[in-house]
Amino acid sequence: MKHLPKHLRPRWRYLAVTLESWPDASIDRRSFQRELWYAGQNLLGDPGSARADLTVVRFDFEDGRGEALVKVRRGETDSARAAIACIDEIDGSPAGIRVCGISGTIRAAEENYLGRGGQDSEERNVVFGNEDRVAVVYDGSADVRLDEAFAGATDLDYDLA
Repeated sequence: MKHLPKHLRPRWRYLAVTLESWPDASIDRRSFQRELWYAGQNLLGDPGSARADLTVVRFDFEDGRGEALVKVRRGETDSARAAIACIDEIDGSPAGIRVCGISGTIRAAEENYLGRGGQDSEERNVVFGNEDRVAVVYDGSADVRLDEAFAGATDLDYDLA
């Protein structure tokens, strides 16, 4: 079968996305793709979701932070951004998702928006709520482990033990 001529091939845009959740969350590519499809279908309906054709191209997530590259048809970037904004949890873990930028090629999206190293984190003992607790400390913020969950805190809310 012959390839389509270049002027008839679909044009794509690539959305660079950062993800944030609790440090013990385990989110994989398949679960993010499923939530992306559900969000697109619920917000845009079947025809709009098919027109946008949201597909996860690259995905990396560990220690509560990650990044992804989402492929979408040209002209559908606004609806894709709206669908991504509707995702608030993945596999039962709350998730914060942000679109960092849009590019016409995978390479440009990776170079310009992804892989910036992110924030370095370390596990430390902190004093939070007048008790010693374990926390994952980032630049100016921390995720403090409570009994069964985490609490987000800034450097003004806790003291290093």
